[in-house]
Amino acid sequence: MNQFKWAEDDFDLPAGAFRLGPSDPQPVNGKTYIMYHGTTRKNAELIKANGFARSAGGMLGPGVYLSRDLLKASRYPIDHPEHDKVVIRVTVNVGKVIVINRQYHPRQKNWHDRRYGEVYDTAWVPPSCGMVKSGLEENCVWDPKRIKINNTIKPSPVGAGGLCYLWTEPC
Repeated sequence: MNQFKWAEDDFDLPAGAFRLGPSDPQPVNGKTYIMYHGTTRKNAELIKANGFARSAGGMLGPGVYLSRDLLKASRYPIDHPEHDKVVIRVTVNVGKVIVINRQYHPRQKNWHDRRYGEVYDTAWVPPSCGMVKSGLEENCVWDPKRIKINNTIKPSPVGAGGLCYLWTEPC
């Protein structure tokens, strides 16, 4: 059975962008972050050619679902063969962020709609709040124009005689 390892090459952060870190666990209004979107190879090519499009629905309603956690994004699409998965690394200006930290939150699916109060650009689900089975964070961005595609990350095969951690250690 083939196994795969998700890792990214070291890269310089774009000017003004931040990574997920312990000192900045919640996305801060107006900051730009490195985020990730897991998809299939075919869909990644379509996204690179046409940009992101809002989903019709989901846990947080319509939007583009991303995470600042590469391992979270690498799980998608769930139950899809690992060798056909790709993670798209993006830069996102989160704009105004709302925290959705429980199921049935009053703004869970309408955070972007002014008919229900204040308008937000991004909804953030904190890690370990009980909304996501993996316990990892999730973000939903309303306007795809806030998202800039950087590149794609593919899984590296590992196993007997293979290499782990992108060419640095024998398995």
